[in-house]
Amino acid sequence: MYAVIRTGGKQYRVAPNDVLEIEKVEADEGEVIELPEVLMIGKDGAAPQIGAPTIDGARVAAEVLEQGRGEKIIVFKKKRRKNYRRKRGHRQPLTTIRVLEVLEAGQKPGEGVGSAPAKETKGKGKAKKGTEQAPAAGAAEESKAQKKASGKQKPAAPSGFEKLDAPQGEPDNLKALPGVGPKLAEKLNEYGIFHFHQLAAMSEADVEEMDAALNLRGRATRDDWVGQAKQFIEDSSA
Repeated sequence: MYAVIRTGGKQYRVAPNDVLEIEKVEADEGEVIELPEVLMIGKDGAAPQIGAPTIDGARVAAEVLEQGRGEKIIVFKKKRRKNYRRKRGHRQPLTTIRVLEVLEAGQKPGEGVGSAPAKETKGKGKAKKGTEQAPAAGAAEESKAQKKASGKQKPAAPSGFEKLDAPQGEPDNLKALPGVGPKLAEKLNEYGIFHFHQLAAMSEADVEEMDAALNLRGRATRDDWVGQAKQFIEDSSA
């Protein structure tokens, strides 16, 4: 499934998990936004749905990966015999996004086609008195007793992850990881990560510590950077 959207005066053909740069959108990194100007929705084996000019109620959900600017361009103006010369530089503000899902009219976030994880239901039904609540309380007391009997938990085994002050030889292209742009790659370098083998050696505790230090909001776990790094190492050694 794909969609054709319009934003910033330009049109883009997008599908779930696509990463692209669009004209700047006012949003923070990691925030999920909705692009409401959907011109067309196409499905495999079916005729595309075309709007007039947009499809009512349709939108595309995307995650903001990075706020940045494009390459610098030079604008030079000159008028003959007027002694007039003007030189200006410009870098267009851009937003890097990753498409999560395509939502048709009436669909709620998480119901469309894409990779957005389903949200857990907050509310739960009330338990009947004297039947379900009592076993739950008994189970809680039993778990507390087991914890006291077992004593303190043993510390987790240390992982092989180590931070580096500088790359060992040629640094790896960390921008190949899902959701990593130039700015985030620079943050990883400042944190002491230059190579895929460092990410591959990370434990869950290491990932959580990195997530908190770089304010990744769960991106490393969500995009499975550790698994991706291991895959890159296997592909390079093959």
